[in-house]
Amino acid sequence: MPFVLTVDQRGSRRSRDLVEDALSTLKQLVHEPLLAFERTAGDEFQGVLAEPDAAVDAALLLLRVDAWSVGIGAGPVEEPLTSSTRSARGPAFIHAREALDAAKLRQQHVAVAGTDPERAQEADAVLTLIAAVIARRSAAGWAAVDLVEAGHTFAEAADILGVTRQAVGQRLAVALWQQERDARPVVTRLLQEAA
Repeated sequence: MPFVLTVDQRGSRRSRDLVEDALSTLKQLVHEPLLAFERTAGDEFQGVLAEPDAAVDAALLLLRVDAWSVGIGAGPVEEPLTSSTRSARGPAFIHAREALDAAKLRQQHVAVAGTDPERAQEADAVLTLIAAVIARRSAAGWAAVDLVEAGHTFAEAADILGVTRQAVGQRLAVALWQQERDARPVVTRLLQEAA
């Protein structure tokens, strides 16, 4: 079941347009979308992903930049798929718009809507919690998280950062990295069920 992300730049009238930068980053990091991320209007863009974990990863990547409101719609899309996200339609797109409207009113700037409202609400709650965790992560925490998630051991990360192995562990603990890792499969499952 597809997952639509509808994304809007926050404060775009007071800052430069970041859509092309975001599209470039997503193109490099999100593999095999059903329909590529593309600008749909002004400072908004959309993409259609086949897997719930890819939708979660893309949403959290965008939220890390702290410039976006992100709505995730879980549900069917009209088939056959068109060649362009802009011309695609279906319930998942409607859900993504609902979610984006809700995300714009929230401190964490993310929301989920789906075919199963109860599961969507549960996915929304867990994803919002993860977003709150990453919003509070320090630069030192991100440095440790990025190295460990790139496959470095704690010892290798410590060498790169010029700190002790224990300091890397402390940075990851303060960053709530393990808690985020534990919660991601939960939100992924709930998002799948919401569709």
